[in-house]
Amino acid sequence: MTANVRGSPIILGRLKFVPYPVALTTYDERRQAWPRCRDNTVFSLVIPLKAGVAMTTSQAASYCLFVGVDIAKASASVAWMTAERTLSRVMTIEQTPQGFHALQQRLLSTGHVAQSTLVVMEATGSYWMNLALSLTQAGFQVSVINPAQAHHFAKALLKRAKTDAIDAQTLAHLAALLQPAVWNPPPAMFAELYQRLIERESLLGMRQQVRNQLHALTHCPTVIASVRTRMEQLIESLTKQISEVETELDAALALDPEWAASATRLQTIPGIGPLTAAWLVVTTLNFTLCETVEELTAYAGLAPHPYQSGTSVHGRASIGHTGNAALRTAVYLATLSAAQYNPVLKEFYDRLRAAGKPMKVARCAAARKLLHLAWACVKNKEDFDPQYVPKQRKVA
Repeated sequence: MTANVRGSPIILGRLKFVPYPVALTTYDERRQAWPRCRDNTVFSLVIPLKAGVAMTTSQAASYCLFVGVDIAKASASVAWMTAERTLSRVMTIEQTPQGFHALQQRLLSTGHVAQSTLVVMEATGSYWMNLALSLTQAGFQVSVINPAQAHHFAKALLKRAKTDAIDAQTLAHLAALLQPAVWNPPPAMFAELYQRLIERESLLGMRQQVRNQLHALTHCPTVIASVRTRMEQLIESLTKQISEVETELDAALALDPEWAASATRLQTIPGIGPLTAAWLVVTTLNFTLCETVEELTAYAGLAPHPYQSGTSVHGRASIGHTGNAALRTAVYLATLSAAQYNPVLKEFYDRLRAAGKPMKVARCAAARKLLHLAWACVKNKEDFDPQYVPKQRKVA
């Protein structure tokens, strides 16, 4: 093969070599054995050895139909691509049980079983949840991706136009090339806790809003007694509802012994209370969402990202605004107390401040360390021990 002719990495169907007006990349590439679909069609995918590139798993090798779903509030646009590079026309379904059933029947009519069909959709608000759950229960493989991934994928393909139909076809293309990980519905305990935690945050915000309004009202020259009374009654009502939600949270958490045990262990760490413990187990699915603590800190958005290029760009590493905002907020706010009363965190925080680190930099580092402590307590099933000394690793 000459330098200006190579196997295109975007190949679906039988292997073809087409003119590609660039030289071979500097890193080696290898081709895995082409997995075969049920109809004996070869699905080929060039997989680079470079680290960080999504690779095809053994489960993904059985996919023969790749479906892209662009979600809207009342409808969804659907397109699919076969292993022969055949892209379908876009169909539109209603966001109703009847529409979900019609989509399942249409996909099955292509001749591919549900287990060999990968459906990719974006996490668009909460509109995607019913469709994803319906497809999963029907046996389809569903992948829910970050909208930013689909956005940048479309930019990489140099797409300029944007419609629901184009987005659905782009997602089908993404499914065929990247084959993202399969989404699994969260356990029932997640909804029991998450919805109540969100409701409590909303009630707190509404109560503070009314308190601010009452504060402003008291500084007016004339205060209408009935208006002031209704505001005070509303504050009292919201306070009562917040207490009811907190009571329900405790009762709901007790329904699952494993989640309850994790929350109890987390509360042995100075700085973590019942609500922070609830947020931690909910946002991490009881610390099962990530395989390593490094992945967890990145998922929380507490891992600093370097910004460097060549010899002229040497930006300061920062945590940015990515990651799970609820988890990051819960850990950061817990650090405000832990940095004062947790002996491990206080020593760590004070050392960073003495070294000249800005306050927020030191707090973010302490929050990351607090997340490490939480991970260790839950994974090792042990209570927090401030005198704990890690074992020395043996050097080979």
